[in-house]
Amino acid sequence: MVTELVRLLEAATPAGRDRALDALRALAIGGVVLGHWLVTALVADSGTVRVASPLRHMPYLAPASWIFQTMALFFLVGGQSAAMSHARARAAHVTYGRWLGTRLARLFRPVAAVLAVWTTAAVVPLALGADLATVYALAKLVWSPLWFLLVFAALTALTPLAARLHPAWPLATVALVDLTRFGLGGPAWIGWVNLAAGWLVPYCLGAAWARDRLRTRTAAWALLLGGAAATAALVLWAGYPASMVGVPGAPISNQSPPTLAAVAFGLAQCGAALLLLAPLRRMLSRPAVWAFVALANLSAMTIFLWHQTAMIAVTTLGLLTGHILPGLHTAPDDPAWVLARLAWLPAFALALLACRAAFPAHQPRRHVRPGHDHARTVEY
Repeated sequence: MVTELVRLLEAATPAGRDRALDALRALAIGGVVLGHWLVTALVADSGTVRVASPLRHMPYLAPASWIFQTMALFFLVGGQSAAMSHARARAAHVTYGRWLGTRLARLFRPVAAVLAVWTTAAVVPLALGADLATVYALAKLVWSPLWFLLVFAALTALTPLAARLHPAWPLATVALVDLTRFGLGGPAWIGWVNLAAGWLVPYCLGAAWARDRLRTRTAAWALLLGGAAATAALVLWAGYPASMVGVPGAPISNQSPPTLAAVAFGLAQCGAALLLLAPLRRMLSRPAVWAFVALANLSAMTIFLWHQTAMIAVTTLGLLTGHILPGLHTAPDDPAWVLARLAWLPAFALALLACRAAFPAHQPRRHVRPGHDHARTVEY
C-alpha cells in the first residue's frame, strides 16, 4: 500500500516542478507546528486553564525559538510561487481578478470549517456555564494564528507590485518604524506598519527569486551572513529580545508586530534556504522522500489550521482522567517540563492525523485526465 502511494505521488508530480520549494514549505509548516506545541503550555489551575510559555520561566531556552520561527520561509516560498503563477496567468491572458480570486479561494476555503467548529466549541460551553477565561484562552490559541492568512492574502494581492519592488524598501520601512518606536519615543501603534512591511521583505525576495535574481550562492551567503550578523548586533547591543517568538509578559515582542531583529533573522533564514536548494533537490529525487514532502504539502492547510486544536484535544482528554499530567497540564517552569512535553508530541501528532481524516474535503485534490496515464497535481 505504501509503495503504491509513493508510485502514485511520483507519477502525479509534473516533471518541471521544483520539489525543493515544496520541501521548504514543509519545513516551515513543521517549524510552526513544533514551535507552538513546545512553547505553548495549557496550565490547569483551580478549575481554569491558562496559557503559559516555557520561554518566560526559562529564558535561556530562547535559542530554541531560532529553530522553530520559520514564518519568513512561508513568505519567501509564497512570494516565489505567487510571482511565477502570476507570470503564467498573464502569459495565458488570465485577468488579475480571476487569478487573485482563485488563489484566495484556495487559501480561505478551509478556514470555514475551523471557524464553524470553534464558534460552536466556544458558544456551547459558555452557555453551559464554562469559565469565560478558559474558553477565551483556548479559542485565542486557535484563532490568533489566522493573522498569517490575512497578511498572506494582502501580500498575494500585491504580487504585481512585489514583483517590481526591491526588498530594501520594505526593509528600510521596518528600520524607520523601529527607530520611531524605540529611539524617538513614537506611539506604539505605528509598529503595526511592520506587520505588512516586515513580511513584505521575504515576500519580495521570493518574487526576486522567481525572476532569477537570487540564483547565485554569493547572494545566498550574503543574506545568511548579513542577516545573522545584523540579528546578533540588534540583540546584543540594541536591546531587542533574543527570542524570535512572542513571550507572554515580555515588554517587547519580536513578532507582535515584527521588529527589525525579526526581519534580519528572516533574511538569514532566506539565505540558508537558498543554500539548501541543491541538496534538497538531490534528496527529493528519491520517490519515498518526495512522497513524504508531497503529502505534507497536500495537507499543509489542515496542519496549519488544526494543529492547535489537536493539542487542545489531547490536553482536554487528559483532564478527563482526573489527573494533572506532567508536560500537559503543569506549569512550564523547569527542564523536566520540556522533557515531559517532548513525550506528548506523538499524541499531538495522532490527534492532528485525526483532524486530517475528519476534514478531507478541505484538502487540495489530485485529478486524473481521462485517457492519460499520469495524474496531475493542483498547485499548493
